[in-house]
Amino acid sequence: MTDLDLTGRKALVTGGAQGLGEGMAQALADAGAHVVVADLQDDLGAKVAEGLGEGHGFVHLDVSDDASWEAAVASAVDQLGGLDILVNNAGIEITSLLVDLDAAAVRKQLEVNLLGTALGIKHAFRTMRPEGAAGQGGVVVNVASVAATIAFPGISVYSATKSGVDRLTRVAAMESGKLGYGVRVNCIYPGLVPTAMGAGLANDVASIGLFGSPEEAVGAVIELTPSGRLGEVSDMADAVVFLASDAARFVNGVGLPVDGGMGM
Repeated sequence: MTDLDLTGRKALVTGGAQGLGEGMAQALADAGAHVVVADLQDDLGAKVAEGLGEGHGFVHLDVSDDASWEAAVASAVDQLGGLDILVNNAGIEITSLLVDLDAAAVRKQLEVNLLGTALGIKHAFRTMRPEGAAGQGGVVVNVASVAATIAFPGISVYSATKSGVDRLTRVAAMESGKLGYGVRVNCIYPGLVPTAMGAGLANDVASIGLFGSPEEAVGAVIELTPSGRLGEVSDMADAVVFLASDAARFVNGVGLPVDGGMGM
């Protein structure tokens, strides 16, 4: 057995129906974990879970709703026979210049990215702590963004919410330690990945006049990245597997950049 072997571990991945979440669910399953995919998109989420093979499942989840979290985590525990990994991946990005902010769009990003992550931590702690339904401790991996560490135009609210995810991560790790929950809490800062969300961002920053074209926007990101390329889903997924594994057993309360150096 290697330190990255997750055989017997039980994971819930939010926003797992596509993009980074789908890749993270697959990587965890490939490492031996049993995975429940959670998403609002029932058909896509169930298809991803089916593709993972036997021993995996799907649950409907609105991350901004407390009752939905309670039901989803209970279902995951029932399906898997426990829970010791939560990946808080679900998130949205709505591009806007500050002078054009729409209050409803701001609230939506706060509810999904920040409140959703906070509720995930809440229910992971309640489930994984010694008196919880799973009760064996575990790992929470939150997905922040390189946007939390750089000043990229057009994504002010998204950047603020991802900075908040970083702070939540660190406080949660301290609370877990002080209260004896046995749950490590870390986050990753993904760089730009050409998923549907990443492509949408490139189109959006061009459409509001910050760049001449989506290709120019992507080129600007690559220019800021010492590794000289965009990220890949597997780059982010492998980092999640690492943080969930015993290889990271003394890694706690940190943000791990997976951005090719863009945020250094």
